[in-house]
Amino acid sequence: MKFSEILTPWYSVNKRELPWRETKNPYFIWLSEIILQQTQVAQGLPYYIKFITNFPTIFDLAHAEEEVVLKYWQGLGYYSRARNLHGTSKYIVKELKGVFPNTYNEIIKLKGVGDYTASAIASICYNEATAVVDGNVYRVLSRYFGIETPINTSKGFKEFKALAQELINKKSPAQFNQAIMEFGARQCKPKNPNCNSCPFNESCIALQQKRINELPVKLKKNKVSKKYFNFIIFLSQNNKTVLEQRKNKGIWQNLYQFPLVESENPLNLKELKDAIKTLNFLTNKEYSVSLYNDKEIVHKLSHQHLHTKFWILKSKNNLEDGISIDDLIKFPVPKLIANFIEAFNF
Repeated sequence: MKFSEILTPWYSVNKRELPWRETKNPYFIWLSEIILQQTQVAQGLPYYIKFITNFPTIFDLAHAEEEVVLKYWQGLGYYSRARNLHGTSKYIVKELKGVFPNTYNEIIKLKGVGDYTASAIASICYNEATAVVDGNVYRVLSRYFGIETPINTSKGFKEFKALAQELINKKSPAQFNQAIMEFGARQCKPKNPNCNSCPFNESCIALQQKRINELPVKLKKNKVSKKYFNFIIFLSQNNKTVLEQRKNKGIWQNLYQFPLVESENPLNLKELKDAIKTLNFLTNKEYSVSLYNDKEIVHKLSHQHLHTKFWILKSKNNLEDGISIDDLIKFPVPKLIANFIEAFNF
């Protein structure tokens, strides 16, 4: 029996009812796929609903301000996804008259769209037989066929892509792609997969060889760097504070944060006071400084860990410029800052 002939009946019974499975609108499918990159369905679903409610068409998204888009994205992380989403919507509206590309070869040219996303859109919306390869697919295929090629290598991608392409049901590519992803997410899970009830358990090589926990193979990543962040929370007599927008390229580009002092090592109170003397909003010395969190908050990103302290500066003077405390929630900020704002409860 063919692989797809076992997979498809499983999907028919076990698939989750999700809003993006009820449409073939390429804008909605594209939006869902971008949100679900690096994000699990349970976390991504509320964001998808929020986006299609506030930006029901690609024209609405294209005409929105970037800060608004980033604010709706706040908490999902990997903010380049939101910036690319917004930029690409503008390109489609302006250059393509709002018409979404309808082939894999054209879709993959869009900024922020890779092989997986292009394959998903092309197959689901336009019935093009191009196979998706994501973390779920890697896991299912590596275990079932006993493939040891590391999945985070170019050789691994080519091997798994070719295999997925060979297995795909050419008549129903959309169903096949969604089925194999769902199978990886719900049945062939990373930990504690449901092997006893698996329809492939009689022919799965990893199960036969007791290698479920060994596959897929992934090469170790580069060493994660460590940084020390000291955020300065300035509180004036007239209930204002200071936010800065990050203009430099990086994961938090165009998001807002409290003034930041970076250091190579943890700072004590004296060192912090020396470091903040150059901040341009400190026009006088009538302020007190205290540490909000005695224990560093470690914010883990894929490539670095941010060891973070929040320092509270209370001033006895008014701040003419600056932001009203009541307006803080209007600005798009990294999750690390959002968590502090919620916890501090100004």
